[in-house]
Amino acid sequence: MDIHACTDRLAQLLEQRLDIRGAGFETKLRRAGRLLPRHLRRDGDRLVEAMRLAQHPRLGRQLDQVRLEKAANAIEHYLLNFDAWDRRRGIAVSVSTSILTNILIVIALGLCLALWRGLI
Repeated sequence: MDIHACTDRLAQLLEQRLDIRGAGFETKLRRAGRLLPRHLRRDGDRLVEAMRLAQHPRLGRQLDQVRLEKAANAIEHYLLNFDAWDRRRGIAVSVSTSILTNILIVIALGLCLALWRGLI
């Protein structure tokens, strides 16, 4: 497994699926932030560290290729199954729900105030 080819593929997926711009996998991973689950961010950090170690001839041979491949596959699987529209829909539902709740609270307080003042 070539670590640089793998991270280039993941960087391309981060740009396509999450619309994250940047120069290289490390920058895109940092910009992804909370868009990725914690365990995938940790796997991404492992891949970034492996990229650094792979540049050194002796340290590059000591990398755990199986673990790195599992980390890369987990991130790739998440990104390929990521549905941006579902995420946007969830955000829209959450925002509209909170706005409607606040409107109902204001209406209820207005009715209580009108009742208390004897206007109703």
